[in-house]
This record gives sequence, structure tokens and C-alpha cells, in this order.
Amino acid sequence: MMRIGITGSQGLLGWHLSCFLSTQKDVEIKRGHRAEFESSSALSDFVKSCDVIIHCAGMNRGDESLVAQTNIKLTEQLVSALKNSQVKQVLFANSTHIDRQTAYGESKRTSAKILGEWAKESHGVFTDIVFPGIFGEQGKPFYNSVVSTFCHQIANGEKTEVHQDSEIELIHASEASQIFWNAITNKTKEQLRPAGTKIRVTEVLVRITEFSKSYASNIVPDLRDDFDLYLFNTYRSYLFPKHYPVSLELKSDPRGTLFEAEKNKNGGQAFVSTTVPGITRGNHFHIRKIERFCVIQGQAKIQIRKLYSDQVHEFDVSGIKPQYIDMPTLHTHNITNTGKDTLLTLFWSGDIFDPKNTDTYSLVVQRTTGSA
Repeated sequence: MMRIGITGSQGLLGWHLSCFLSTQKDVEIKRGHRAEFESSSALSDFVKSCDVIIHCAGMNRGDESLVAQTNIKLTEQLVSALKNSQVKQVLFANSTHIDRQTAYGESKRTSAKILGEWAKESHGVFTDIVFPGIFGEQGKPFYNSVVSTFCHQIANGEKTEVHQDSEIELIHASEASQIFWNAITNKTKEQLRPAGTKIRVTEVLVRITEFSKSYASNIVPDLRDDFDLYLFNTYRSYLFPKHYPVSLELKSDPRGTLFEAEKNKNGGQAFVSTTVPGITRGNHFHIRKIERFCVIQGQAKIQIRKLYSDQVHEFDVSGIKPQYIDMPTLHTHNITNTGKDTLLTLFWSGDIFDPKNTDTYSLVVQRTTGSA
């Protein structure tokens, strides 16, 4: 069992890392919070409980001098704890800001240097991963990324504004997590500079706006490009839970009734299942997959919980009034037949099921101690 500690685990990258690593075999995740840095003993205990450390903790925004002081201090505290532990592998979430003459860029350069010196002295493995802009589900608007800001504003009907239409480079937090995992397993000792998608700020806004208009018309856009899929899933995360369930137009005539359960420009796969009374399906989550639940007949309760959260969102749905709920990525979910008759449910996923790469990870919605 490999014990991987993540500092700053409640931040955007730290949370995505926690979710991603929970899908790997023989990995125990140690999630570091602010409390560990509030005392040397707490941080020492945290580091001693780990085999590998991924250092994500840091400050991105605020007074420049405070940002620089905070980031360097956190790294110095970590190294002090590392010197009294058996940890021999450390990875650092660095940024392309190291190429800029800013207080934040200087703090990241200095932090990498401090960790590199620790590796030389302790004969450890240090991987300095210099990421472009990171975006993803659950990012903080006006803090993490312009993507987070635009998604939040559009999802809430707020005015958007481009202050500077520059070219930016973006990488999704799940892709960044895979890069960390590869570096851990390969014991990479060099600096890595993974490439992202280069795109202008205005184009990011245009794409998210188009996604919003399409989705509001119950049309899932063409998501064959990975960047578009990640961007769309990020946008969807700002709609949950208030956007759901979505009611569908029920068309009736003497022959019966009809409703359009799902329309898309991408393909995917649809199937119908029956569930006997009292039975629960699901209790799993996805990292990339879009999945829609639509009850056709009977009554059901759908439960959804964000990974590493205790809050469970519940939706009571019925075939009498057709409604759908799209499962947000990195949220475990299930559906239970709460009626007296057989439940008939239409399921749709944005890709065709691949038994070798299911992107489906078992996890009960009702959280138990220590679970994700």
C-alpha cells in the first residue's frame, strides 16, 4: 500500500488529485489541510504518515508580498517536517508563472529550489511539475481560473466581461492528476512542463456560452474533443444542484404520450432498465463520463454526493412527470425504486461503454468514516 499525502487537498488541484488517486489500486490518500501547517507537530505527524508527498498548498491571489511570503513559508515548513521523516519522494505543483517576474512567480521558483535542495541532501526523488493554467469542476470563480469565473457567471445569468483578450494555456485538473501519478510510478527526477490547450480568452467565453445555449435547449454539444468535454463538464458543475431535475415537455395525442429524453451532437449510448421495488442501482462515480437518469415509469429517489463531502442531495422523481438529472462528474450517485411497482428508467451516457475503460468507480453515496 502506497500512502500519498496531498498538501492543500481542499483546493482545486488537491481535490481533483484526491478523487483521481482514489481510483488507483493499493493507494491510501492522506489529505492535508491548513490545520497541519498551524503547528510543527501536526505537520510532522502528517508527513510521517506518508510515503510520498504532493505539495499543492499555496496562495494564488492577494497582496503580492503576502502571497510570496506564504508560499515560501509553507514550503520551508514542509521541508522541515520532511527532514524528520522517511519520505523519499516529493512532487511539486509548480506553475508557468515561474517564467514571470512577479512575486507569485518568484515564490514558486524559490519553493522549487528549496525542495530540490532537500532532495539532494536526503537522496530523495523530487519532481518539479510546471503546469499551465489549471481548470476544472468546483473551481473558485475570481480565484482559480478565468474558466471558473465565466462558468459561474453564465450559470447564474450574470454579466461576463473580457478584460484582456490574451492567449492562455489550459490543462484540466484530471489531466494534471494523471501526470502526477505517472511521475510517482516512474519516480521521475526531472522538471516536467506538460503542454495544455492554447486558446484566447474570448474563445473560452464563446465556447462556454455556446455550451450554455445548447444545454438549455436540452442538446448536449459535440464533445469528441477532450478539451471541450472537460470544459463542458466544468460548466455543468456550476449548474448543480439548483438546475435539476429538468422537466421535459410531454406531448400527448389519442395514441398516447411522447417526450424527447435526450438530444446530442456527440452520440453516446442509451439503454432502459427495470428495477424492482426497494432495490438501489449505482453507488459509483465518473471522472469524465456524462450520464443522464430519466425515470419513465414508477417512482424513485436519486441521491448524489460530491466526493469528500458529507452533503447528500436527494431528488424524488416520477414517470408521471418526465424529468432528467445529469450526474455531475466526481460525484457518487445512485437511484432507488421507492414505489410499489417496477421502476423503468432510461439511462444515457456520453460515450459507448468500454469494458476495458469503464470510467466507473464504486463508492456508496452514504459516506462512511474515511471514505471519499
